[in-house]
Amino acid sequence: MPKPSQSSFRRILLSRILLLSVPVLLVGEYVTYRKARSGLLETARLNLTESAVDMALYINNWIKFLQSNLILATNSTILQSEQIENYQQFIKQLEQQLPTQVNCLQLVDIQTNEVQASSCGNEAIISIPSNLWVQQKPSNQVLSPANVYIQNKEFNSQIDQTPVSETSAAITPWNNRIQLVFMAPVYITNAETNQLRYVLILESNLPLSSKDRPKSLTGFTVVLDEAGQIIAHPEASKVGVNINQEVDGPRLQNIINSALSGEKDFVHLFFFDQNGNELLAGYNAIPSPISQEKGSQWVILAVTSLDDALSGLKDINSVLFYLTISLIAASIIAALYLSRDLARPLERLRDYALTINSRESARPVPQNLRIREFIQLGQAISIMVERLQSRASALELATQEAQIANQLKDEFLRVISHELRTPLNGIINSLQFLRDDLSDSPEEEQEYLDMANESALHLYSIVNDILDIALIQEGKFSITKKTVDLVKIIQEVIAIHSLEINQKGLKLKLHIEKPIKVLADPDKLKQVFVNILSNAVKFTKKGSITITAEIQPIVHCDLISYESCEEKSQVIITVKDTGIGVALDKQDKLFQPFVVVDGSTTREFDGIGLGLTISQSLMKMMGGSIELYSKGENQGTTVTLSIPVVSSPSDTKLR
Repeated sequence: MPKPSQSSFRRILLSRILLLSVPVLLVGEYVTYRKARSGLLETARLNLTESAVDMALYINNWIKFLQSNLILATNSTILQSEQIENYQQFIKQLEQQLPTQVNCLQLVDIQTNEVQASSCGNEAIISIPSNLWVQQKPSNQVLSPANVYIQNKEFNSQIDQTPVSETSAAITPWNNRIQLVFMAPVYITNAETNQLRYVLILESNLPLSSKDRPKSLTGFTVVLDEAGQIIAHPEASKVGVNINQEVDGPRLQNIINSALSGEKDFVHLFFFDQNGNELLAGYNAIPSPISQEKGSQWVILAVTSLDDALSGLKDINSVLFYLTISLIAASIIAALYLSRDLARPLERLRDYALTINSRESARPVPQNLRIREFIQLGQAISIMVERLQSRASALELATQEAQIANQLKDEFLRVISHELRTPLNGIINSLQFLRDDLSDSPEEEQEYLDMANESALHLYSIVNDILDIALIQEGKFSITKKTVDLVKIIQEVIAIHSLEINQKGLKLKLHIEKPIKVLADPDKLKQVFVNILSNAVKFTKKGSITITAEIQPIVHCDLISYESCEEKSQVIITVKDTGIGVALDKQDKLFQPFVVVDGSTTREFDGIGLGLTISQSLMKMMGGSIELYSKGENQGTTVTLSIPVVSSPSDTKLR
């Protein structure tokens, strides 16, 4: 019998799994539902806005298309021939070429208002207003779409509102449309002028979307003018009604105001539907095509009901419901199996741990799992782990000490080989130059001897610097700052490497026009440039090395009061080569002590990875900085150094 304060592992595990998984599952399902709803709603809003923009573009293109075709027709040679018997055939052919939404084409004599040719009866479909066009125009003046006069048939008393014919009504079965009448002047050529003789009239239905299909998210089209009159609507009873008569009139007026100001957005309408459904509407504005409304605009609405916009949510709800039931059932089944299956392996693991500890043979797994098994298992594993850890710690400590000793030896040898090689190259190159008798004069020989002497002295200083590395890391190293001519130091470093540069055929470009005085330790600054230029020459097989300098101002302010500010200057020296470059993911390792980027590169170029570390430490101690950047392998390398410029001569000892 278990103690009252204890319970079986299986029961506790089962209760905890169900207690955690079921609420989390339900919350996750609810969050998923809300996220799906908001996503569908946002998609519907965006689609309706785009649908309104597309419908506005469609209306504009449709009107421009008919205007252009009408202007082309007025310039037809058949009309210019004044052979009235050919006019009827021309009208029939033109009607066949135009879209089926064109209901009627008529050619009317503007003087007598008589129909000369028609595709829809002999009675004029419109009374032509007077003084729309000039009676005469020059021969070189070409008609444009702007000369086409457009009227809305639905709102014009001068136009016959009765259907033209059963045939024309049959080919335009649109519940939502705008009927427009286009009129274009026909000028007959007479000597040097063109005389206004006829008017070519075109009646066309502008079909608009009238059905709101679920999940389509395009909506049906509603057209409003600036005055708030409904020009087009799927419900014929609303056409011609002013929005002030609608319950949602203020919202519709806000839509008009926003569209006229150039906005393209969406809005919710709550009472614009006769069934009381909430609607979503995207809107956009276009210039009114009606000639009498020049300067005004139409507002195009793409409207759909909220239920249609969220119709996809029904499928999601069904999926979520069945998914929730399935997941809850699966969670219960999984918890039952998990609680049973986890107890047995834990007991086998306990027995296995106890067997290893006491070197006894394995025993069978006992029944009736209880929490105390965890205690026994913990004790056994704790004893075993403690012994293993003590032995492992001793072994690891000994291994680390051996590795550190070996690493220190390797690092010391690498430092020696790297730091001594650079000045030795200057000495060897100068002596080889003299040995090969390449000098032109005794003065030049003396110059190379001086160069070798300077390199030897520099070699001596490098040996001292190697001994100071430990002091740098401990913060006990001292440098002497003086006013130094930066250009002179750079030229001395270039002279050391000039022979190697010439031997490799590299171009060295030095763009420094005048002397620059900086406050630095001359020997340490020279060592930095020796390291940088040595790397540039070493890792550049062909191409050039460019050295530039630029003085930049620095404003230093008190970070507490922000009142006392001091303006100083610093010089930025850039050493750019066209060498092998450095991979982007390896550049951050270059300034770590005794770290090289790539072993193969190191073996080829004898690099040990200490020069940049020493240079960075020295630049920081002199109040400067050093950075390295490369676009990648075989992309060259750019090293940027900065150091303060001296404002007045002074010598300072920094400890």
